[in-house]
Amino acid sequence: MLRAIADVLRQIGGAIATVVTLPFRALARLFGGASSSTRSRRA
Repeated sequence: MLRAIADVLRQIGGAIATVVTLPFRALARLFGGASSSTRSRRA
């Protein structure tokens, strides 16, 4: 019983973590792509 509850909490925590980190990953991609494009433009 406790194991099932722990598994559910882990799944919920993992889903929340992915939802929270997705916007930061998108921002990192945007800034990373912008920095790489500006570097190539400067060079």
